Amino acid sequence: MWSLCERPMSQPPTPVPSPSSAGFYVSVAAETDIGRARKKNEDAFVVADLTGGALLEGATHARFDVGERGVLLAVSDGMGGARSGEVASALVVETLTRAMAQAPVDQPQDALMNEAIQHAHRAVQEAGGAESKKMGATLTAVYVRAGVAYIAEVGDSRAYLLRGGVLTLVTHDQSLVQTLLDTGAIDKEQAETSPHRGVILQAMGHQRDVKVAMARLELRDRDYLLLCSDGLTGLVTDEEIQRILIAPNRPAVVARQLVDLANERGGTDNITVVLAGIGGDLDPPGPTETVEQTLEILSVYDPMAPKKSQPPP
Repeated sequence: MWSLCERPMSQPPTPVPSPSSAGFYVSVAAETDIGRARKKNEDAFVVADLTGGALLEGATHARFDVGERGVLLAVSDGMGGARSGEVASALVVETLTRAMAQAPVDQPQDALMNEAIQHAHRAVQEAGGAESKKMGATLTAVYVRAGVAYIAEVGDSRAYLLRGGVLTLVTHDQSLVQTLLDTGAIDKEQAETSPHRGVILQAMGHQRDVKVAMARLELRDRDYLLLCSDGLTGLVTDEEIQRILIAPNRPAVVARQLVDLANERGGTDNITVVLAGIGGDLDPPGPTETVEQTLEILSVYDPMAPKKSQPPP
């Protein structure tokens, strides 16, 4: 079950020993907000202890040991008319959690995660029926287990790593603007005002197939992982996020500060953040170790790759 704890981020809580975790724990705070311009909140998130079955709900801050099945963190940003966006994002995180909790524990972690994401993708397609192209959601998920985090992305919700006071983006937006940046068609200044901002290239349930981008991160003691929807990153810079994260505040306070800053800038979209501190029986970062040395790219989303041919009607 959840072990509640409220301490400054600079001083992670002392782990409670358990046979399954060997002192490896995650301390999490999450916050979701409708913003100031939308009539409904189409974001969804999940923080799930897949071993004990506990879920973090609302803006609670909790700490729990990482057991045999690990811990799942995810953010999903829904899209579609009427209530389609709300339905899609909720269905994504619920189906993903259920699929991962029921998967064989000895299955390779990256394969387990990919299969669960594909299952969630199909669930949204089925829920949308003939209107599936009008229903979809992003997904950025982190699966923490045995000192490693598997980071998966479909769409443009982001995951960041804070290590040693330095913030690193560990996902790559699957958006039209990012593709234009990657190809040199526009620069960063043009990207900030591009009329194509918000156009994503794939989404859960929105097209026939999704290609999951995935990376494997070796965790270090006092790492922090931040998952967020673009309601945050569209209004708050990486430098501002880093400054807020490194301040000695409780995780729940930090999560609220991020949401509040986005709202101060206009709150033009729903805003969701999941902040997870890692600690316990883990090595600290090496004195010359870089994030790149601990981050392995397992698969990428290539918007230029040929699409699979459609079957005949």
